[in-house]
Amino acid sequence: AHGAGPAGHAGDADSPEVHQETRCLVSPQLREEAQKGFAALADPLAGLLDMLDGSRGWQGTGPSLEAWVARELKRWLQAQPCPLPPPGSPGLRQLQARAVRILVEGPPGLAEPLVGIFQLQDAERGPLLAHIHRLRQEGRFRDAVVLSTKLRLQPDLDVEEMGTPLLLQDRVGLMERYVDGFPDLQRRLLALMDSWCRPGFDIRVVARRYPQVTSRLDGLGTRVLGRQVLRLRERFGVDPALCPHVVTQQRLASLRYLCYKRLVEVRRAAPSHPQGLVGQNQWLQEQLLQLLASHADAAAVARCALDLSLPEERLPAAVVTELGRLRLQGSTAEAPSEGRMDDYYRLPISRAGIHFLASWEDLARHEAELLQPGQVVGVDLEWRPSFGTGGRPRVSLMQVAVEGRAFLLDLPQLLGPAGGQEPQAVSQLLCRLLADPSITKLGYGMAGDLRSLGASCPALAEAQKQLRGSLDLLQVHKQMRVADTPAPGVDGTAGPRGLSLLVQQVLGKPLDKLQQLSDWDRRPLREEQLVYAAADAYCLLEVYRVLCREPARFHLSRDLGRSLRLGRSERPPLPRQAQVRPQQVLEAENATPEVQARAFRVVCDSMLQGLARRLRCLGADVLVLGAGEDHRRAAEVARQEGRIVLTSGSPYHKLQAQLGAGRCLAVDCSLKARQQAKAVIRHFNVRVTQDDIFSRCQACNCDQYLKVSRDTMKELVTLSGLPEGPGGTGEEAAQSEDELETGSAPEEAPGLCTYDPPCRWLEEADLQTRVPATLGSGARLQLSGVPAGVLRRPGLRHFYCCTGCGKVFWEGSHLRRVAASFRDVLQVAPGTPEPSHARGLAGGPPEDSQPAEGRGRRQ
Repeated sequence: AHGAGPAGHAGDADSPEVHQETRCLVSPQLREEAQKGFAALADPLAGLLDMLDGSRGWQGTGPSLEAWVARELKRWLQAQPCPLPPPGSPGLRQLQARAVRILVEGPPGLAEPLVGIFQLQDAERGPLLAHIHRLRQEGRFRDAVVLSTKLRLQPDLDVEEMGTPLLLQDRVGLMERYVDGFPDLQRRLLALMDSWCRPGFDIRVVARRYPQVTSRLDGLGTRVLGRQVLRLRERFGVDPALCPHVVTQQRLASLRYLCYKRLVEVRRAAPSHPQGLVGQNQWLQEQLLQLLASHADAAAVARCALDLSLPEERLPAAVVTELGRLRLQGSTAEAPSEGRMDDYYRLPISRAGIHFLASWEDLARHEAELLQPGQVVGVDLEWRPSFGTGGRPRVSLMQVAVEGRAFLLDLPQLLGPAGGQEPQAVSQLLCRLLADPSITKLGYGMAGDLRSLGASCPALAEAQKQLRGSLDLLQVHKQMRVADTPAPGVDGTAGPRGLSLLVQQVLGKPLDKLQQLSDWDRRPLREEQLVYAAADAYCLLEVYRVLCREPARFHLSRDLGRSLRLGRSERPPLPRQAQVRPQQVLEAENATPEVQARAFRVVCDSMLQGLARRLRCLGADVLVLGAGEDHRRAAEVARQEGRIVLTSGSPYHKLQAQLGAGRCLAVDCSLKARQQAKAVIRHFNVRVTQDDIFSRCQACNCDQYLKVSRDTMKELVTLSGLPEGPGGTGEEAAQSEDELETGSAPEEAPGLCTYDPPCRWLEEADLQTRVPATLGSGARLQLSGVPAGVLRRPGLRHFYCCTGCGKVFWEGSHLRRVAASFRDVLQVAPGTPEPSHARGLAGGPPEDSQPAEGRGRRQ
């Protein structure tokens, strides 16, 4: 190792200076010398232990030479195994005892290689457990958990003692790995976390027991911790009865939401059917009464108290008076308000046209009506409200509306129990309906509905992929513009939203959502629920007819399916002679003016990070809100800098009202980031050319680069004292795990595979310092991501450095892959020959794969 040190160094091999130099610079020569040394040893395992025994005087907290040697030996053994003595033999026990002693007393960083080399999971547990307890006494709680996980010591340790300090630091993920594979420990961990969610619990009392821990109490609130408990409970398959406090808090949140929906938004009397949430829990009963009483509606409180059989001595005097009046009336039904039905959309078919289907015989009688080719059907789903309990809810009802009729499918009854012939026949019928391209399926937010359908019925798990001939009116709604019609339901005020808002804008009256939060699992369904469910599906047919008849009124194309670029309609194409219409002339006159990619300036909310990277990849100028920044910040930036706002979810209507038409777009979050980028490019008519690809840094949005020769890059990497890059060879090794591209890259082709952005060569004056390599802008070059294999690659003459963040790029196959994946929005300059691989792309990456970031490189 001393001989492989930096050139020109003189001194004793055991001096601290040599150790420091070796730790900073791990050259290929040093690794090669180490491997030769391992091969020369008669017993490499004993030799490693002898070396570690002889270096116990080393002191320090950083990476050590000893740990590096141990890791290199482990790597060498994987290629050329040196078998251990037989399990249980005296020879193996002796080696393990020495390794345990070195692990306990030696320098840091030895745990991972020693555990792997000497199989310390099978070593004597006493010394290892004593070492774990010592780490905890020293306040090294994370090290204790990590080491005990490697050694599989969890059954011998108390999960509460091990987990409490980590939970206080908001390291739930680390504890999740700690209990993985141990069902009993999983239950104990969830019971501990659930106990922190009980009413009146003060987490600061627990934190005071661990003064050496820097607690992150902001992440341990009841709501945040409750969501973690629900997630882990679902993942581990734990009985909900083990988490009573989280269930209680969840029910309280549900009660609050119900009261808000019924007393504030809908402005009706009392939440319907709260018995399933409250039960016999006195604390929840009191909370419900407080919520109702806070609205000063004695009649509403009286009706709820009568439903729950609450004792009169716990009720206010005004409520008791109302109770007496209700008993005299002999009914607890809520009287409908005068003219209420005239204020909402009314189902245009009679009650006889609503068919509730709970058996295969019922469904089979209407099979021809459901599967009639060429028709249009409305599809909707209902399920019991879950209020964010984790996971997708189980679907209770599927509504399919055809002209003049509505069919309500009782899915729990039709699809259960699994494995029978009748459930299989039901699944096949639904698959035929969804997959038939001649039947137009209308929905509102269909992607989420189909995912819930697949989660409820394994036989329909592929329903979303099999869907053909669909039109999601949610996407149409996002593109609609209704003149002189403000968007209700923003700024926290009452008003229709979602499908109800669409029905109001198109048909004049919103949907009556009174039954939306009903218990859809309870049978039999009430008449009000049946009518509500039928209306939710049938209104889609009426909205579709109006939009097709009057597209100009809503600024839509006459061909609704073709105007919806984000849609997934796959109906057969029209004959060529039918594709030219006078309407196309009007569309051309009203087309959005073309904008160059580098002049396209947008601001994205924090939920659209992936979209922002893809747009930067195409040359767009994209700013992204930070986590926690309010959407009003996007409007402020858009006004100041002339940007367009890309957002998702409820802020869209408010931002659109603030910025005006054409300055805000609601992005469909059910699409992949690449598909979102294509939709945005088409919507705003952005011209993207080959020269725009990677003209801007995807990480920091900077468009200024410096070109660095390969020799200069080698020199900077060497001076920085960095080890060989990830994997040691090639650009593929440089891609991070979450950026790996699936699918092969196309072959080289002229006209689409070269990259040379306008930039100048790096000069000495551009470097503020050479060690570490820092640009004049203050950005430090990120040289750790440059693999040695890339530096040695033939034909690669130069690199590109972003002046904004210091990331290093180089040209590679990913440039071709990105150009190929965006080929349908990429504009080729006149006279440029189209590369052969751009026609068809049989070897190109799948549309939904996640591309690696950069020009065939990792920063």
